[in-house]
Amino acid sequence: IDEAGRGPLCGPVVVASCIMPLDDDKIIYGIDDSKKLSEKIREQLFEKIKETAIAFCIEEVDEKTIDEINILEATKLGMKKCIENLKVKPNLALIDAVKNINNSTPQIAIIKGDATSYSIAAASILAKVHRDRLMQKLDAKYSVYNFAKHKGYGTKEHIELLKKYGPCEIHRKTFIKNFFK
Repeated sequence: IDEAGRGPLCGPVVVASCIMPLDDDKIIYGIDDSKKLSEKIREQLFEKIKETAIAFCIEEVDEKTIDEINILEATKLGMKKCIENLKVKPNLALIDAVKNINNSTPQIAIIKGDATSYSIAAASILAKVHRDRLMQKLDAKYSVYNFAKHKGYGTKEHIELLKKYGPCEIHRKTFIKNFFK
């Protein structure tokens, strides 16, 4: 299990879980931490992972929930849903760094798990590509913010646009409050 989008100023945090086969003929070469891969490679691997996975789940936790319960608890909520909504129930959940998901499935939190675990790396790709695609779609609705370019992260450009136009409904109010003091 891994997430994408804990740090951006807007949009959901996206969590993905996947159970990958370990048969030699089903290993997908090139899977790695999504942050180490180009967008083009992530897109290619995204489709291969969905086709090959024994089971996978992608969950979004929206910015309103993030503002209500905080980003860590929102991430844990998404992770819990990802375990519960897998079509095949895992015997063990390998989770990138986050501990104590409120779920009865045994769990191991692995620091930098997206760089050391095949399944966590695959989940990181699913989460990242799903979130990037979502932010590209949201760019059409909120084009003044240029979400397609920075995906909601706090780039200099995004902060300047945020100050110029003010927040839109998908901005995380708790993440941007310091820009408006």
